[in-house]
This record gives sequence, C-alpha cells and structure tokens, in this order.
Amino acid sequence: MSTKPKTSAPDMSPPAEPAIDGFRSRHLTLARQKITTGRGSVTVTVDEGESPLSWLARRRGRDGRAMIEPHQLLAGERLRADFTRASLMPRTTSNWESPIASGRRSAGDAGNNNGIDVMIAARQRVHSALDAVGPEFAGLLMDVCCFLKGLEDIERERRWPARSGKVVLQLALDRLARHYGYAAEARGCARAPVRIWLAEGAGFSVE
Repeated sequence: MSTKPKTSAPDMSPPAEPAIDGFRSRHLTLARQKITTGRGSVTVTVDEGESPLSWLARRRGRDGRAMIEPHQLLAGERLRADFTRASLMPRTTSNWESPIASGRRSAGDAGNNNGIDVMIAARQRVHSALDAVGPEFAGLLMDVCCFLKGLEDIERERRWPARSGKVVLQLALDRLARHYGYAAEARGCARAPVRIWLAEGAGFSVE
C-alpha cells in the first residue's frame, strides 16, 4: 500500500517585519500604515520621518504656519502610495520574485493577475496625476514625493536659489491637490434644504 506524501498549503501570511529595538525606535518616527499588496491589504510599520513631506508638515515658517498644509500633504502622500503600488521604483538588482514566463499557467495565476491589475491601475493614476500637474511640476513631485529627495538636494542639483524649492513645491502640491479634489478648507452650501418623506395626505408641523 503506497501512500502519497502530504503537501502543505502555501503560506499566504504576510512576511514578518524586522525587529526594531529600543535604541532604533528612539531615532525613528514610527506609525502603523495600511498598504495594498498582491495578497490584499496589510498593516505595516513605517517611518514617517522618511518622507520629506512629513518633515515639512511638522515644521513651521517664520509666519507660524506649517511649511506645507494638510491638503498638500495628503496629495503628496497619495501620489507616493500609488507610485509604490505601481512598482515604478528603479531596481538596482535582479528581481528573483517574478516567475519565468511559460506556456503553462499555475494555480496561483489568478492571484498574480490580481496583483498585476492593482499595479496597472496604480500606474494609470500616477500618469494621470503627473499629466494634470504639467511638466513644470511633475519632475519636482517625483523627486520629493516618490524618490524622497530633500529640498536642499533638489535646489543644489537644479541650481535654484536657497529656500526657493519650498515655494515651487507648494505650488506643485496645490495643483496636485486640485487634481485629487482636496482643498484647504471644506466648502459647501451655507444652508441645506430640509427633506422628509411623508405618507400621502400626511402633514408636517413644528410645535
């Protein structure tokens, strides 16, 4: 009597996060953030200080106002999230995760296709956002929001005057926020009409 070896189900749990000891945690601005992967939504630990936008949002200028407004921060981080989902970051090493294409389709192709659909949709959103801001601001937003370059480095690379990058970045983020439908303040009707459903022949009165 022959027995077939038992095959275990593939592990679909998210990979374990690296351990962060007490010393490292004191030098990081840690937060929990939900991201979308080919396996679905997972919650991971991120360093908010990694983003130049988060750093600017926490700093205030001479007038006491934040260097970038909340709606500008939301727009920039939304572009960064789509850029990450789109897998547009250039690779410096070989990618050993992608399987070699073959004529056969494995049982996991459905999950892989779902991940590809997410990536393609994210790329379309990135291109749409960059087209909306125009070529004058697209490169700057890519450098700051996606490649996480600091403004001082950008000013030096582009030979801009010192502290001029913040002004240009604010203009770029305003245009990006307009594309996403974000505004500095909520605006709507000053007074909305009262609507109520009544049965036929019924009346409505206020005592």
